[in-house]
Amino acid sequence: MAPSLNPLAALLPWRRKDAQAAELYGAIVARSRLPVFYQSFGVPDSLEGRFVVLSLHLFVVLHRLREEGARGAALAQDLADRFAADMDTVLRELGVGDLSVPKKVRALAASGAALIEDYETAFAKGTDVLRFTIARTLPLDDVAAEAASARLTPYIMESVRRLEQTPLKDLCTGTLTFDEAEGSHEQNQ
Repeated sequence: MAPSLNPLAALLPWRRKDAQAAELYGAIVARSRLPVFYQSFGVPDSLEGRFVVLSLHLFVVLHRLREEGARGAALAQDLADRFAADMDTVLRELGVGDLSVPKKVRALAASGAALIEDYETAFAKGTDVLRFTIARTLPLDDVAAEAASARLTPYIMESVRRLEQTPLKDLCTGTLTFDEAEGSHEQNQ
């Protein structure tokens, strides 16, 4: 994160938190957009497919932030707020009418939160349950969803393990070390 040119930045700690969430969310989005998920892992390159991949990466980071107590919870909330703002932007770019955007953003945020909670519950129960849960969330027929989930699950499990080793200060700067996605040459975002 670049130093602020604003001389009052030191007096505005909430702005620094927001910048940290922006850096972290930007790294998550960049990772979620890698073509490997859509070309090699079998996730459809559609709005729904991209939403699932983004939700999986958010899950990995939010899972890590739970270990950090109050400081992690504050950053997790900022990250969730950033996600909601991003959904607002996406809906507006898709041409959704101004009056219906807030309602749709709330629905998307609730859907994302439910997905992340499902992933958290499944992760706690083990690899097979997580694989089933990921398959269930993918916008594919059963056979294709199971195949894509079989590729995504080890990636997510290893990404969780790698992020557990990442210090909070690195997370705050958007430095994330996910598992090496098969076919991807970009490790850190």
